[in-house]
Amino acid sequence: MDMDLIPAPVRTGDDGRCGFLFDQATTITAAPGTRSTERWLRTTLGAAFGLPLAPGGEDATNTVRLAIDPALEPEGYRLTTGTGQRVEITGGGPAGVFWGAQTLRQLLGPEAFRRAPVNPGARPAVPAADIEDHPRFGWRGMMLDVARHFLPKDDVLRYLDLLAAHKLNVFHFHLTDDQGWRIEIKRHPRLTEVGSWRSRTKHGHRASELWDETPHGGFYTQDDIREIVAYAAERHIRVVPEIDIPGHSQAAIAAYPELGNADVVDTTALTVWDTWGINANVLAPTDTTLRFFEGVLEEVLDLFPAATSPFIHIGGDECRKEQWKESPTAQARIEEFGLANEDELQSWIIRHFDTWLTARGRRLIGWDEILEGGLPAGAAVSSWRGYGGGIAAAEAGHDVVMCPEQHVYLDHRQDGGPDEPMPIGFVRTLEDVYRFEPVPPGLSEEAARHILGTQANVWTEVMQNRARVDYQVFPRLAAFAEVAWSPLPPSAERDHAGFERRMTAHYARLDALGVDYRPPGGPLPRQQRPGVLGRPLEGPPPNV
Repeated sequence: MDMDLIPAPVRTGDDGRCGFLFDQATTITAAPGTRSTERWLRTTLGAAFGLPLAPGGEDATNTVRLAIDPALEPEGYRLTTGTGQRVEITGGGPAGVFWGAQTLRQLLGPEAFRRAPVNPGARPAVPAADIEDHPRFGWRGMMLDVARHFLPKDDVLRYLDLLAAHKLNVFHFHLTDDQGWRIEIKRHPRLTEVGSWRSRTKHGHRASELWDETPHGGFYTQDDIREIVAYAAERHIRVVPEIDIPGHSQAAIAAYPELGNADVVDTTALTVWDTWGINANVLAPTDTTLRFFEGVLEEVLDLFPAATSPFIHIGGDECRKEQWKESPTAQARIEEFGLANEDELQSWIIRHFDTWLTARGRRLIGWDEILEGGLPAGAAVSSWRGYGGGIAAAEAGHDVVMCPEQHVYLDHRQDGGPDEPMPIGFVRTLEDVYRFEPVPPGLSEEAARHILGTQANVWTEVMQNRARVDYQVFPRLAAFAEVAWSPLPPSAERDHAGFERRMTAHYARLDALGVDYRPPGGPLPRQQRPGVLGRPLEGPPPNV
């Protein structure tokens, strides 16, 4: 039985049962541990259909009954309708109940995704259903880069809702880079006073001759961050904050020049970077830098509690070493600690923060470059340059999140046509993403257990606003969500035609949510960006 659900459940059926009709008397009966889902259902379905959805008693009929059964997987759930004139959602834990509620919303049709009734007085119907479901991976994520182009808080909260609607449970929050520092740090106010604003922005790829001369910036106050984290937790989404160390740091150095390699360049002359690429201005490997970022991370840990954010991402990617090679200070540090080269110097910095985070009950995660020069035992790896880093890390006993740029970087273009706005990278169609396999063949069974899951990454160099982010992310995030959740067959055997048919129903849900996705027939005129240079890469991406 197919109910046009995305991601596809493990098992569906109806066993000849009747469906369920909501009305003004329908209640929600919530067992202990299910209150967050009760609040979410009352808020979303109550608004969409104009229903009060009052609390129900233990013996209520005409109710949505929420319960927990520890025999199920923690994020697994069972959803049945028609049993005793009610909907029953039973989860293995609070998160499982919530994912079951997301399925219920899909079963109610596109109107369930609206904010007010379009058919006042109508009785929304749930078809007969008997669904058993649980996720393939425990880490089902999306990374959103707000450093290159800032997204206001409400847009971030909206994306958390969109992740939840697709049963994604990790939000990787990329908060700092050369082009902007986006999180308030009380003890270092210049990080946002100076580091959150750039005077202008390169429009398009860095080879483009176009500039947007409007100053660009913004940051989240500490209360904004607390609100975002609480909003995510209510939706059973973990937040992974990223503070880039030691590369991608020009915004921090512009605010505090002593953080840079002042014995090589005049760091007082640096400003927040206004173009794209890999920047040579990296942090100096000094005690001053270490103490500074310990202070930053102390505030970060306070804002991102361990229950919601067990992992802290420290970047570690694309750290150019030219300044360290020229810097007497850096060379003296290499000699002081008996390091072989600049790669080991970066590893020394990563190890320092791994020890620091571990002592405070957190786990360090970084991009796969942190493998170079050696990696601490407890550190995890985001494998972005391909599968290779993740394979090496998993075989060495490190936990891995697979996010290879060749497959799941959603800033890459969706089609080879000339109308794609600012075309970046390889063509990655909806079908390409649907056929992405996070666990590479040939991985040993023991190493495969270290694959925590997968995430799609959204870098915003050429995405200036929410509409552009929507266009790049959707509909491909729906395909990615199914890859991360559902027990799909091997890539070549996947039923893409069936997925596309289910997407017809899903486009109607995205329309109701106001998502500015790329239509299947190509970009609308307002979604195109003629004359703005991109960097398209031709042919199939390498499988590295």
